[in-house]
Amino acid sequence: MTSTTTIAVGPTGLSPAEVVATARRGARVELDPAALDVMTTSRQIVDAIERDGRPVYGVSTGFGALADTSIAPERRSELQHALIRSHSAGIGAPMPREVVRAMMLLRVRSLAMGRSGVRPLVAQALVDLLNHDVTPWVPEHGSLGASGDLAPLAHCALVLLGEGWVLGEDGSRVAGDEALRRAGLRPIRLSAKEGLALINGTDGMLGMLLLAGADAAHLFSMADLTAALSIEAMLGSDRPFQPELHTIRPHPGQAVSAANILRLLQDSSIMDSHRHDMSHAVQDAYSMRCAPQVAGAARDTLDFVTAVAGRELVSVVDNPVVLPDGRVESTGNFHGAPLGFAADFLAIAAAEVGAISERRVDRLLDVCRSRDLPPFLSPDAGVNSGLMIAQYTAAGIVAENRRLAGPASVDSLPTSGMQEDHVSMGWAATRKLRTVLDNLTSLLAVELLAGVRGLQLRAPLVASPAGRIAMAAVTPFAGEPGPDIYLAPVLEAARDLIRGTELRTAVEEAAGPLR
Repeated sequence: MTSTTTIAVGPTGLSPAEVVATARRGARVELDPAALDVMTTSRQIVDAIERDGRPVYGVSTGFGALADTSIAPERRSELQHALIRSHSAGIGAPMPREVVRAMMLLRVRSLAMGRSGVRPLVAQALVDLLNHDVTPWVPEHGSLGASGDLAPLAHCALVLLGEGWVLGEDGSRVAGDEALRRAGLRPIRLSAKEGLALINGTDGMLGMLLLAGADAAHLFSMADLTAALSIEAMLGSDRPFQPELHTIRPHPGQAVSAANILRLLQDSSIMDSHRHDMSHAVQDAYSMRCAPQVAGAARDTLDFVTAVAGRELVSVVDNPVVLPDGRVESTGNFHGAPLGFAADFLAIAAAEVGAISERRVDRLLDVCRSRDLPPFLSPDAGVNSGLMIAQYTAAGIVAENRRLAGPASVDSLPTSGMQEDHVSMGWAATRKLRTVLDNLTSLLAVELLAGVRGLQLRAPLVASPAGRIAMAAVTPFAGEPGPDIYLAPVLEAARDLIRGTELRTAVEEAAGPLR
């Protein structure tokens, strides 16, 4: 993982693009001098509290239900180390490398805002892990989303101490001390409040939400492309996508999707072949005609999610916080409700984009509704099943997405002796959102294949430029309509096209940019 990009983390937050660049493309990270200054000032306040002997949560007391337990000065460093070890209590498969890298960068961002009372060396230690591609092994289960992502962040912090596990390049587990040694790094020793500052906050769920937002933005544009291919293959009309029909219902996402689909359907002899045919259907089915209304509503949902994540990126989510006037105050800013709600909302929207896609696939395969395409898009149906079972696969994925669209953020369980009696489940909400989006990738891959098959079967009529580009991209691994083939690798290749940028870039060069 290498990149020439450098991300400077200062006291004013980060952009979503910077998080994605670090998580997925290995951007180098450095601390801005302004961040060093505010962290130093914040730490001086904590040191003064230590000298004065004042009882302050997380500095001179225990945690959670043990907040009233006073800790002797000589044991406060031990307290911070014990906190990290006890909270590293996750279980299950490791989280993906990109999620852990996003989480670590966001924790650096939080510390760099100068409200956590840590020494700059603590933030630098996380930066060193990122720049040396040392990725802690963070189990998938353990966070309730309040007090933030305690267990996942503790697993990251444990590696700073030379303990815990690191994710090997082959997916294996490497001992934390060994991973530091190989990278030329040394463990750090924590001082008062620093362990708490490393684990209190929304960084895990925010990282997943930001990555999901980037994926959703791309997939919603690809959904417009696959919808256009299906509409063209089924001899649909482009009239429902005219701009004047969307200005009268001014949802911005709807207008964007309609404009995308209309542009993709231009210059098609397939569309022209029935444009003035009076025997043609007066109206297309909802899955065709209402494509912009569904995909557009999903875009508007994504705009809301992007706004929530943007606010979180400039937020102080630690507890307690060290204020410039010397006060150390307990907050509830670690509670993940804003992110959990947003993730659940986007999961609902993405699930529906996939559901309407599957309905178009089913229509393409049904000889009674596909407007003269052969059954299951097989020119020799009977002996051959065509794409029959690909639609089964899509239907099963739609059913799973419906289950995943149920909100996690309404499911709270009390913890810590009823001190933490309402939690957000934001970690669970963002985890399942990532699954919904991965499933949407598969659903659009099935529609891409079906749409291309339909266009191939309309020959000698010539498809739109977008349709021709899609056929050129799919045909090398899917071939022409004919005898049945082994479909699983074909669908995997189609998934790669949907997930990647090559097909989209080629279509945009011919038809204009997709928004």
